[in-house]
Amino acid sequence: MKGSAKEQQKFSAFAPDKTSASNLAAGRSSLISLRRAAAGCQACDLWKNATQTVFGEGSPKAMIMFVGEQPGDREDLAGRPFVGPAGNLLGEALLEAGIDPVDIYVTNAVKHFKRAPSERGKRRIHKKPRYSEIQACRPWLDAEIRTMRPQVLVCLGATAAQSLLGKAFSVSRQRGQRIQSPLAAYVFATVHQSSILRAPDPASRKAQMQAFVADLKAIARVRSEILKARNGSRADHRGGNRLEPALS
Repeated sequence: MKGSAKEQQKFSAFAPDKTSASNLAAGRSSLISLRRAAAGCQACDLWKNATQTVFGEGSPKAMIMFVGEQPGDREDLAGRPFVGPAGNLLGEALLEAGIDPVDIYVTNAVKHFKRAPSERGKRRIHKKPRYSEIQACRPWLDAEIRTMRPQVLVCLGATAAQSLLGKAFSVSRQRGQRIQSPLAAYVFATVHQSSILRAPDPASRKAQMQAFVADLKAIARVRSEILKARNGSRADHRGGNRLEPALS
């Protein structure tokens, strides 16, 4: 016998939401399985106007994870993160800082493209996601961090930083500084590279690019220190396994 409409509504309020990111991400232990699950995410309304989910990309063994805001127009169409103008600029800055883009993992706080209404024929312009949309997508980012376990976590811009480090976090005050966080051994925040593209003139753009590269160079130094310590630990381990001559 079916219950009343009121009783069914009351029951549904306590039933698990199968479309939530936390439920879709639950039990997934690899980036491949997470990416497949995220393709069907409807945790917020952004999926309705987006072409597809844009999940993170890069080496599953990468030491450094970069987190941006959301995919842009080109990323939405390609289904890959950081392939537009801002992504190209990040690649240039990484190479200048001495970090091979192949050795990193890139993702976004929000996995669907949010765009502002535009005139027909105009390029689609992204719109800043709301806090509720960022929170709805947070389980995917948490799952990526949990699966990747990066040594270095870098937040690009205020949206990523405030998503992971709290709403009171200020990128302008704390950019380039090491931040104590349980998310990773080394956590940093810097500007989102798209802000450099919006510089009002070439001189400003050059200055902002130099400051951005300086932040990335600090991260490159941390990476070198981690590799040096790791190689030293391996050498010590090999040396400890050697048989020492018996004392007479």
